[in-house]
Amino acid sequence: MRADLHLHSTASDGRLTPQELVKKAVELKLEVIAITDHDSVEGVLPALEEAKRFPQLTVIPGVEINTDVPKGEVHILGYFMDYRDPDLNRTLEELRNSRYERGKKMVAKLSELGMDVNWTRVQELAGGGSIGRPHIAQAMLEQGYVSSLREAFTKYIGRSGPAYVERKKLTPAEAVKVVLDAEGLPVLAHPADIEPLEPFLLQLKKAGIIGIEIYYDGYNSKTILQLKRFAKKLHLIACGGSDFHGLGEDIGASLGSVDLPRESVEQLISLSKQKRMVVP
Repeated sequence: MRADLHLHSTASDGRLTPQELVKKAVELKLEVIAITDHDSVEGVLPALEEAKRFPQLTVIPGVEINTDVPKGEVHILGYFMDYRDPDLNRTLEELRNSRYERGKKMVAKLSELGMDVNWTRVQELAGGGSIGRPHIAQAMLEQGYVSSLREAFTKYIGRSGPAYVERKKLTPAEAVKVVLDAEGLPVLAHPADIEPLEPFLLQLKKAGIIGIEIYYDGYNSKTILQLKRFAKKLHLIACGGSDFHGLGEDIGASLGSVDLPRESVEQLISLSKQKRMVVP
């Protein structure tokens, strides 16, 4: 199926507006997409409204919640949640506020390193959405402090970089609960780097995840096969997507670039209907 279940818009750190994402998906002849902004569902309604013009495209309401683990972070995708749920939006707002404060601290660290990144420009790039590191990277690029977005991440604002700052996060189990409480379907995003993965999956299975992201940019056939085995063993839906941000070819995959089996998408939609969740 021509589908992409992992897309970011200007509601978080993507380059395209939700409406532009929908139009681009139609141009590429995609059949199903999911709007999964970081800690935000602000892009869902605009995308759903735009998609009314294109009956050939289904838009799934989604979110990507960043969570904290001892050796890094884990991302939980949520599909078909009630994106209008007050508790969900309250929690996401708290997480976005944390992103804002982290962004200011990262810009301050960059200043200490001799890079006077314009905070006002970072906010402009975020366009009122959730502030993320790509916005800081873009401001660095515009001001000539780096030659590419990739350089900004690898040298300065990546997790091991001198200007990196932690922020408030939920645990993976807490994020799963947030999605479930909003009547959504929680899925573990890009899990290949999590070690040891199987016991971690068992914990999240008990917490309530229904799937894992198997088809993902950069995953080779060996990795996909291993993840499929875990999915089969634990009765999890094999999901996938490009994690598209629109940042250009030097960083990230292009929209619709990951092949996703029709069965995976149909299973996800079928489960949402069984549970009477939000179906566009």
